[in-house]
Amino acid sequence: MSINTILIQVVFFSCVLILLRSRQIPRGWLIAVGGVLVVLGVSFLLIPAQAGWVSGGLWLLLILLPLLGTARVGALVAQERFRDAQRLAYWVRWLHPADGMVEYPAVLRGLELGQQGRLDEALQIFNRYSTTTHPMGQTAIVLLYRMDARWHTLITWVQQQFPGAKALSNVTVATYYLRALGETGDLNGLLQGLDQMEQKFDKRSDNHTLNLVRMFAFAFCGQPEQVARSFKGPLASCPPNTQQFWLATAELAAGNEAIAREQLAALRDRSDPILQKAIDWRLSQPLTTDAQALMDSRKQLAAVRVTLQHEARYNDRSAFQRKNAYATYSLIVVNLLVFGLEIAAGGSENLATLYALGGMVPVNVFEGEWWRLFTAIFLHYGPLHLALNMFGLYYFGTLAEAKLGSAKFLLAYGFSGIGSMLASAMMSIANAADQISVGASGAIMGMVGVMGAFYLWGWRRDRAKNAVKQLWLILSIAGLQFLSDLVTPNVSLSGHSSGFVLGFLAGGVLFAFSRATVNTD
Repeated sequence: MSINTILIQVVFFSCVLILLRSRQIPRGWLIAVGGVLVVLGVSFLLIPAQAGWVSGGLWLLLILLPLLGTARVGALVAQERFRDAQRLAYWVRWLHPADGMVEYPAVLRGLELGQQGRLDEALQIFNRYSTTTHPMGQTAIVLLYRMDARWHTLITWVQQQFPGAKALSNVTVATYYLRALGETGDLNGLLQGLDQMEQKFDKRSDNHTLNLVRMFAFAFCGQPEQVARSFKGPLASCPPNTQQFWLATAELAAGNEAIAREQLAALRDRSDPILQKAIDWRLSQPLTTDAQALMDSRKQLAAVRVTLQHEARYNDRSAFQRKNAYATYSLIVVNLLVFGLEIAAGGSENLATLYALGGMVPVNVFEGEWWRLFTAIFLHYGPLHLALNMFGLYYFGTLAEAKLGSAKFLLAYGFSGIGSMLASAMMSIANAADQISVGASGAIMGMVGVMGAFYLWGWRRDRAKNAVKQLWLILSIAGLQFLSDLVTPNVSLSGHSSGFVLGFLAGGVLFAFSRATVNTD
């Protein structure tokens, strides 16, 4: 498979996946995706040998770089590193001007000035961009009120501009409107808004905002343990002063007034002016003591706690942060060493060398050389084949090992890899084909199947919505791999398909017998 072919598939399938979520993404992304697909189609008809390179370059510029850039900007904002976020947003904004990113660096500059205590300059920026007709202008207005702790004014403005539940259409407006409800003692309004966000964000990927509002609810309802758990989990990137502010808020709402006030007073001395205003408001305005409202909150927040547990168990955003996937890393090392052996023995694209080192040849296998089913999964045809498989092993292997544990992971990996090679051998014999087969892709597809089994197991055990979403994602990956195999020469469709099925079956058996002992960290 050439690099041009790989680029064509990556561009096409990634754009299709984005379009499948067309009702959940901004207009600018749809324009960019549509443009890239048009370029891909035209170049494929006119210059097929360069179509991947042409469309891939445009895809890199209009899709991949903006995705990485906006994700990084969001992470920096969450950490309140507004200067760094502003600098990055300045470059990212031109790639998607239709999404309101042009004004975003100025808004971030306002936050930076406020953080530095230059509130008058910050307010001038927000006043300059504030408009009720543009999402970024609405964000500026909300930040204007938030910076000055004018929570009652914020509530009034939102209710006038966004009747009903329309305030949730702007993420920043929704976040600070619901916080304002908690700040002013309207716990029922906060919890109702949180419930609406839970339903709305069920189809979105912006979990940081949702987890922030969940934390607001836990804090204002006096649950410091759950607030602390949030800061150890999904909100760990929040600055220490912000974490301490909300922990003290939760203690205050829980009735531990003396401790909370002492913590807030100590925190004020080392906080930026924006947080100082928030602390002053907290110390001057008593939190709600409505016993009925606090009682009503317990049931809803108990459901939120369960949802958080499910998300921690079934959302796998930290795949590349796994540090204890020793079996996966060992397999990668073994594959690299074997590839080095291929080169030393005559070349990784030399069929005689691959045969001598244990490549799978169906006739030889059925004549008794069964060991080739095992050795073939560690051999690769060329550096590109190796690189693609090692990337897949790194991603899906770390996920599967985290769920199964190292021993069961190796068992499932070997079962899928050997089984997929056997399926390929049987298919080749049936079709009177006798070509050599090498590669770890069948075993890697087995790990995709393992994760599919894990999410199915999670849905059946916990009825977790995000387990179902992840299961659909796994099935989509398997379906795209199937389509890719159909149009790509010299790729084993039977090996990939059987690997996925065998991994799914192995995972199903292993998870069924693991009961509640599955590693979900």
